[in-house]
Amino acid sequence: MIKHHGEEKAKAWLEGVRNNLARNPAGNDRAQVKGVFSGQCDLAIGNTYYMAKMMLNDRQPKQKEWAASVKMLFPNAADRGTHVNLSGVVLSKHAPNRENGVKLMEYLSSAEGQEIYAGVNHEYPLKPGIPWSDLVKSWGKFKTDPLSLEEIARQRKRASEMVDEVRFDQGPSS
Repeated sequence: MIKHHGEEKAKAWLEGVRNNLARNPAGNDRAQVKGVFSGQCDLAIGNTYYMAKMMLNDRQPKQKEWAASVKMLFPNAADRGTHVNLSGVVLSKHAPNRENGVKLMEYLSSAEGQEIYAGVNHEYPLKPGIPWSDLVKSWGKFKTDPLSLEEIARQRKRASEMVDEVRFDQGPSS
């Protein structure tokens, strides 16, 4: 938000989000979906792979019910696009099994590794041309926000400060 709209508008947006919270920020992705299911709120922000886990969770049928109560929406689809989180892997400088670590990283970034990862976790593959799982396809296509990770990282400190300045974590009453 800072990069796209500047600090003043980003701060106003953050205050607006805080003021519209149904409760103080708490819980994980599943708790947010449960909040929609229970009627505590009308909208929740979460990661798509958690939706997949809930939708396919045969051991906890309540979570399937929660997931069925919401509709997936990708924000900012008409303009700048949706922010996308990335799963990554790094190798420690002093890793005792460097060769095997590199082999694992190469495999995970290969077409075969990406296809397995996308199919099992229902995450969007990073490598172009790798098919999405059928579940992920059912959510429809979306436009990704083109901001680079480097640019996002440059804004992190200021964004964190703004969260504190507007007392976001104290919720809608702050």
